[in-house]
Amino acid sequence: MHRDENSLYVLINGAGVLTALGLMGISIWIVDVDLATKGYWIMGLAMLIICLVNMVKYRFDQRKNEETIAKIENAKTEKLLKDYVGGEE
Repeated sequence: MHRDENSLYVLINGAGVLTALGLMGISIWIVDVDLATKGYWIMGLAMLIICLVNMVKYRFDQRKNEETIAKIENAKTEKLLKDYVGGEE
């Protein structure tokens, strides 16, 4: 696709995610609560990350499907026009 145009955005977002995870890990390590609470927070964070990844994947798939359907409809329209205009000659 547009790998060159999006690489900067991917790099910035990746750095942001790594920074957020690092800071969250440090804050969980430092906070003075029992281990079970820390584990619960980490499980919640892992589930949040999984949900975000799935949401982005489904949005990407939806957009890709819409583009594919539009291409198919354009091809059908062009074929109909070609057959209609070409059939008269």
